[in-house]
Amino acid sequence: MTADFETQLRAVSLRVTRPRVAVLAALRDHPHVDTDTVIALVRAEQPTVSHQAVYDVLRALTDAGLIRRIQPAGATARYESRVGDNHHHVVCRSCGAIADVECAVGRAPCLTASDDHGFVVDEAEVVYWGTCPGCAADRTAQ
Repeated sequence: MTADFETQLRAVSLRVTRPRVAVLAALRDHPHVDTDTVIALVRAEQPTVSHQAVYDVLRALTDAGLIRRIQPAGATARYESRVGDNHHHVVCRSCGAIADVECAVGRAPCLTASDDHGFVVDEAEVVYWGTCPGCAADRTAQ
């Protein structure tokens, strides 16, 4: 897997560094995590990596398009490594769990605006809100 991460980094003209590879690995294994979780995951493997280094890596990888930063309304920013397919998300109102949802209809942008105001629309960002199975089960058990 490290070779795949190295190839991805080189393809976008980024140097291959241990912190960058560690962040990519953390997001591959743990999608939709916040910055503090990424820091904890990276530091579990590389204890000497600073918080600032992880912040810098997240910014560089986001800017390069290797990861995606999502921030549902009222939630902290989360990161994922699934990029380039215009998928959407479903968010639990109770616990904040996030899951991927495939395009609503067809291919990107997956939806047609009722009035695009002359824009060439190439992406739609949709967030579905509800209650995850775990929270729903907890509610019915009460």
